[in-house]
Formats: sequence, C-alpha cells, structure tokens
Amino acid sequence: MHYYLDFERPVAELEEKIEELKRLADGRDMNITSEIKKLEKKARDLRADIFSKITPWQKNLIARHPERPYTLDYIDFLMNDFIELHGDRRYADDSSIVAGFARFGDIPVAVIGHQKGRSTKERIERNFGQPHPEGYRKALRIMKLAERFRRPIITLIDTPGAYPGIGAEERGQAEAIAQNLQEMFLIRTPIIAVVIGEGGSGGALALAIGDRVIMLEHSVYSVITPEGCAAILWSKNGNTVGLKEYENASDALKITAQDLYSLGIIDETIPEPLGGAHKNPKETAASLAEALRRHLDELIQKPFETLLEERYKKFRMIGELREE
Repeated sequence: MHYYLDFERPVAELEEKIEELKRLADGRDMNITSEIKKLEKKARDLRADIFSKITPWQKNLIARHPERPYTLDYIDFLMNDFIELHGDRRYADDSSIVAGFARFGDIPVAVIGHQKGRSTKERIERNFGQPHPEGYRKALRIMKLAERFRRPIITLIDTPGAYPGIGAEERGQAEAIAQNLQEMFLIRTPIIAVVIGEGGSGGALALAIGDRVIMLEHSVYSVITPEGCAAILWSKNGNTVGLKEYENASDALKITAQDLYSLGIIDETIPEPLGGAHKNPKETAASLAEALRRHLDELIQKPFETLLEERYKKFRMIGELREE
C-alpha cells in the first residue's frame, strides 16, 4: 500500500482500480490489458496535470512524504564501501545524524546526513530526524577528519529542525549549531550540501554551509515551518490556524527550490520523477549523482584558499541590498 497525499486522491483512485483489475486478471483467462493500459495513461496524465499546478504548501507535504528516500537510501544508491562512524567524543552518539566515509565513484568522500527513520520504532530511535547537540558535534568531528585526509564532504539535509528539548538546550544546542556554522566556513576541503527533503531552520543550516548548495525539485528550505510561521502571525486571542494560513505562510516564506534558486540562495535544482522522488528513487539518485560529479570535478580543481574565499563571499552575498 502506497501513501497518497490529499491532493493526489484522484490519482490514487485510478491506481487502486488498476491494481484491482490486475488482481482480477491474475491467473485467469481474462484479456483486460488494453483497459489497464488506458487507465495507466489516464493516471499518468492526471498526475502530470496535478503536479504542473502544485503549490508551495503541497511541495512542503511532498518533502515530508513518508516514502521519500532518506540519507541511508542515497548512500546505498550512490556510494560504495560506506563506513559509519559514531559519537561526538564528548557525550554520546546521535542516530538522527548519519556520518562516515565512502567512495563516490572513484572519489573518496565524507558523507553526513539527517536520517528520519521508516518504522515507528526507528523514527523514535532517530528522533524523527531532529538532531541533538551531540549529532552536530559528531558531524563536525567527521568534517575535521575529512579535512585532515583531504576528502570532499557531501551533506544530505532532511530535518524539520534541531531538537528543541530541555536536555538538548542544556547540552548547548545553539552553541553546537553556531560552532558548525563557523567551522564550515574554514574547512579546507570542498563541501557540497544537498537538501533532499525538509531543510528546517538552523537544524538544516548547521550542515549546509557549502561551496555548492543544491536542492531536489520538491524539497523545501526555510527558517521556520509554514505551520510555525502561521501560528506566530495568525494565532491570536485563542484563534486556531488551518490550511488557509499554512498555504499563505508557504507562499510568503519562499520555501521551494525554485524560489530559492531564483533568489540566488541555492546553486541548482535537481529534477525528480513525476510524483516525487519516492516514485522512482533510483532515477532521482542518478540525477543527483550527475550533479554531484559535475560540481565535485569543478571544486576539487580549486586551491583551498580560493574555495574558502568563494564560500565566504557566497553566503555574504545572500540578501544583499542595493540602493536604486
């Protein structure tokens, strides 16, 4: 059984009918192939029509889709010889962040990313992809090792945000994020940051200071969730907020890859299969691999001093104001 979002219900009904016809024909002398093909074409056309008019709020829902590929899925598709490293050498290991070394084609790399989990048990173990301070310190430890061994760093970002619990705050959540931001500007090796799902606030930014920042087509990247923004702006005097406010907030925040590319905040948008990355994870991974190779080939040719200078200027230019 596949999970369908509300705006995909018309397609879901068609695909459920197709599956029912296939079950009826299984092992029986029934020739309904032509009928199935007609319905499959109708479903494809309907999905294409729906996704041609998709809204920022709907993109936000796709970015959170429970079947969407996560960091470990992309590591399986893209990397060989992955060795995961654990612990921040200060407090504990945080399984909401996966980090280690692998080979991307013939290039040895460090790979770091958020991991949300599939089953209820795994989601709890991985804290729904919301890192504690030790997760960010583990990530920085791996980045420092990558710098020492001159290995490029690839980060895969997919988090609703850093965990806001009391324990995380007591152990220095804000300091850990700030430390990562500072140190990533100084890491003397190429860094490519990829938003594969949700890029939520500082929890995402702590892995996203890179020479290249790229996003999958239906991923989102924002300082706050649409729900959080709507609650701050429109939840007054006990009033509740709902879908209309979420949609308004999504439009205003400019959270989509397309908006962020047009604003110069990211460097590239990676296309996804019709319906989202979860519809064909291998195809999505192949598109991402092509982009990573292209950017790595360019970045590894640059002297470290040039990398650091361009990385600094890249982020200093975000939000630049000009007087007319």
